[in-house]
Amino acid sequence: MEVVKRCRMHIFYSGRVQGVGFRYTAKNVAMGFEVTGAVRNLSDGRVELIAEAPKDELEAFRLAIRESGLASFIANEQIDWEDPKGEFRGFEITS
Repeated sequence: MEVVKRCRMHIFYSGRVQGVGFRYTAKNVAMGFEVTGAVRNLSDGRVELIAEAPKDELEAFRLAIRESGLASFIANEQIDWEDPKGEFRGFEITS
């Protein structure tokens, strides 16, 4: 059996991403994917999202977030791919 390599997607969203239900929408979208992670507002007006899953699942999750109606609020996505740390149990909104 092949072991699917998990990775970690770390995104900083900027634009009008706070006060538009961004975190709640991201959490709802996450329920349709095999991802773990967290999303939170930052004091500088950006939203930080960290998710762990196989890379193709993360790419689909990222696309689904944009297609959920949030794309018009996102001015920029800064994405970093990292090694997974495995500290998340589900997908949650953190402060």
